[in-house]
Amino acid sequence: MTGDLLYSETEDALRESVRALLVANCPSDRVAAMYDGDESLARDLWKAVSVAMELPAIGLPESLGGSGASAREVAVVMEVLGRVVAPIPFLTSSVIGQRSLGHCGETDLLKAMADGSHVCALAVPFSSFGRTRGETVSVSGGRVTGSVAAVAGAEHADVILVPGLDGADLTLQAVNASDARVTRRSSLDMSRPVCDITFESSPAREIARGQDADDAVSSGLLMGSAMLASEQVGVAEWCLETTVAYVKQRNQFGRPVGSFQAVKHRLARLWISVNSARAAARNAAVLVEPGDVPAKVAVALAQSYCSDVAVLAAEECVQLHGGIGMTWEHPTHLYLKRAKADQLALGTPAHYRARLAALNSL
Repeated sequence: MTGDLLYSETEDALRESVRALLVANCPSDRVAAMYDGDESLARDLWKAVSVAMELPAIGLPESLGGSGASAREVAVVMEVLGRVVAPIPFLTSSVIGQRSLGHCGETDLLKAMADGSHVCALAVPFSSFGRTRGETVSVSGGRVTGSVAAVAGAEHADVILVPGLDGADLTLQAVNASDARVTRRSSLDMSRPVCDITFESSPAREIARGQDADDAVSSGLLMGSAMLASEQVGVAEWCLETTVAYVKQRNQFGRPVGSFQAVKHRLARLWISVNSARAAARNAAVLVEPGDVPAKVAVALAQSYCSDVAVLAAEECVQLHGGIGMTWEHPTHLYLKRAKADQLALGTPAHYRARLAALNSL
């Protein structure tokens, strides 16, 4: 089951507008500076995309102050963010967090998030597809106690959405970030770092309980996985285009490196892989909204394929750039780190292949 995978004129215009904004506000040298502890780009860029284009609200309904865009448009934004390895919490807050809140009918937080002034993070390990469902957090008397490891987006969050167990019941709690201890970990991709979060009888407000809480978390993670595939396509596209441009102008033995047959074959195969990944990611974006079995199949297919393609494209980019590709000054290392971190995020390709097999047996 597939939908129309072609980009509409509206989506093309959105891509160009977002790309122009990010090219002007997200230079690679400032992304690299994050590895030395300079966090200014994350703050400045989030403010720019919030004020100039209202991107945090793009997927929210108009009744909540949003643009009412579909997952297709959100996926276009994710592609462009991937092309610049943007260090903003769009995936964790405006996709995963908003989807979880919207699924359980929470409106107050969503309205507060529309202008980008509030950011939320879902407290599940970023390296797993939600296998942790509150087992490490207990809820009692409106307070939560426990810890969650390796949460993405927590360092920027104002509100943390916490799955926790109240006795035998799973609940989803909203905790102010100021009432939790957030400790940043050393991360492979410092443009999207992960943090450990500790709650010590932190005051909380219940958002959902029981099956509603489980469905809200699952819905957020499913949407996040679908949109992550589009980010991976953006990473792969940049790597392919940058490499093709480089081998055309880099001479060796009196001729461009790109004229050698072996290099042509590698890039031709990569071009096919990147375009196949784009089709898989677009299919996931088209089908993900209902969250039904076809949506889960499309997302599992996209993640099992796009993750590996992004890593392959980044590795080819580094290798075909030769010596310059190994330097800190060239941005290729940023894309390799993002691609590898994304490959492990929200479930590995092997996890999704197993999930795909299980879904297709239904």
